[in-house]
Amino acid sequence: MSNKIVLIGAGSAMFGLGSVGNIFKSKALQGSTIVLHDINSTALQSVENVARRYMNEKSLNYELIATTSREDALRGADFCILAIEVGNRYELWEQDWHIPQQNGIRQVYGENGGAGGLFHSLRIIPPILDICDDIARICPDAWIFNLSNPMTRITRAINRKYPALKAVGLCHEVVSLMEHLPRILETSWDNLSVRAGGLNHFSVLLEAYYKDTGKNAYPDILEKASAYFESLPEGSYENLGATKELLNKNRSEGGLAHSEQRRADRIGIWPERELFRVFLEKYGLFPITTDSHLGEYVGWAHSAVDHEGILDFYNFYRKWCLEQVPESRIKGTREIEYWRDIPIIEGIVTNSGHSEMAVNMLNNGFIANLPSNAVVEVPATVDAQGIHGINPGVIPTGFAGLLSNQVFVTELTVEAILHKSRDLALQTLLLDPVIDNVSAAEKTLDTIISLQSDYLGYLR
Repeated sequence: MSNKIVLIGAGSAMFGLGSVGNIFKSKALQGSTIVLHDINSTALQSVENVARRYMNEKSLNYELIATTSREDALRGADFCILAIEVGNRYELWEQDWHIPQQNGIRQVYGENGGAGGLFHSLRIIPPILDICDDIARICPDAWIFNLSNPMTRITRAINRKYPALKAVGLCHEVVSLMEHLPRILETSWDNLSVRAGGLNHFSVLLEAYYKDTGKNAYPDILEKASAYFESLPEGSYENLGATKELLNKNRSEGGLAHSEQRRADRIGIWPERELFRVFLEKYGLFPITTDSHLGEYVGWAHSAVDHEGILDFYNFYRKWCLEQVPESRIKGTREIEYWRDIPIIEGIVTNSGHSEMAVNMLNNGFIANLPSNAVVEVPATVDAQGIHGINPGVIPTGFAGLLSNQVFVTELTVEAILHKSRDLALQTLLLDPVIDNVSAAEKTLDTIISLQSDYLGYLR
C-alpha cells in the first residue's frame, strides 16, 4: 500500500535525512511517496540530492519529491512530520537563555520552560499553527507528528486550535531508560517491564518490574542508581565514546574548545545529573532526562543543577548539530530508534498493535491527578485505528504538583499566542516558578520583543 509521508522542515540535514533514512530502511513503507518540504530552497536541494543519490544507489522503491510549495506537499498526505525552527536557531536560543539571566531571572536553560521556553513558544507556535491550518484545509485526515520544541506547548496549541486534527508529539528522551536500566539492574532490557509518565522533558519512571520473576524492580533502581552514575562507564552517557572520538579528532585539528574537552573527560562523575540526584533521593523518582531539561520547570533548580554540565552539553550539542555530515544521517542505524515517528507510521499502516514508551497527547484521564485537557507524556499502543494512550501508573502528589503548575503555564502560553497578547505573555512569565521578580519579567519580555520583533511583533 502506498502512503504519502510529508517531512515539513526537511531542509535540516539532521531531521530531513535522518527521517528519510529511517523510511528507506522500512519494509512496511516500501512504495511510499516521500515529500521533502522546506521554505529554504538551498537547504532543501542539498537534502534532496543526498537522499536521491542514496535511493538510486540502493535501487529503493520510493517516489521522492522535493518542493517549497506547502500546498503541493500536503495534497493527498497521509502523514505529516513537523520539525521546524525559525530564524537563527542558536542565536535566538542564546538570547532566550541569557537575557533573562542578565535581568536576574535564574533560569538554567532556555529552550522549553522558564522565560526562554515562553519566548521559544511565542516564535515557533504561530508558524506551526499556520501549517496546521493548511493541513486542516488540504489533508484533514492526515496524522501529524510534531518533533519540534517546546513539545508540550506546541502540541497543546495544535490540539486547542484544531481539535479535529490527529496530532501527537514525539520525543526521544525515554530511550535513556533502555540505556541505563539494564546496566543498573544487571539484566537485559527484554526482561524489564517499565512505564514512565509526566510531561515532555519532565517525566519520570513510574513502574518497573522484572518479567522473569514479576518482582518490583523500583527498589533495586533506587538502591543501585547512585553508585551506577557515580562510576558512569565510558559510552553510557550521550554516546560518550563516540563523543570522545569526535572531540579528539577536533583537538588534533586545532579546533577543540576547552569546555568541549572537559565534557569529553567527564567520566566517573554525574554529568548533568545533580538535579536528577535530588529527584532520585528526595522524591524517590528516576527521571528520564537530565538537568538541562528538568531544571527548566523547577523554581529552585538553579540551586541544585550541574551548571557546568549544562553549559558543556549545550556547547557540545550545538557543535555536533552544526557539523553533522549529511551522508552519515541517511545511513544511520535503527538499532535504537530515537525518533519514533517512522515506527508509529509502520504500526498504523500494518495494524501492528505494538507498544510505544512515550507519546505526547491530550490526557483524557490517563493521569488522574492532572487536568484532562493537559498534554501529557504517556505510553501508548499503535494500530490501524491510531494511537491509544495508556495509564502510566500513579503520579505521586509531590511530583504531580510540579507538573500541575506547568500545565497552566502551557495553557496561558497558548492563550497569549491565540489572543496575540503581550499582557497574557507577561502573566505567563509571572505564573512560571522560575520567575520571582515582576520588574525583571517585564523588562525581559520587552527586551526580547524588541530584539525578536521579526517574530514577536504580533504581540500587542
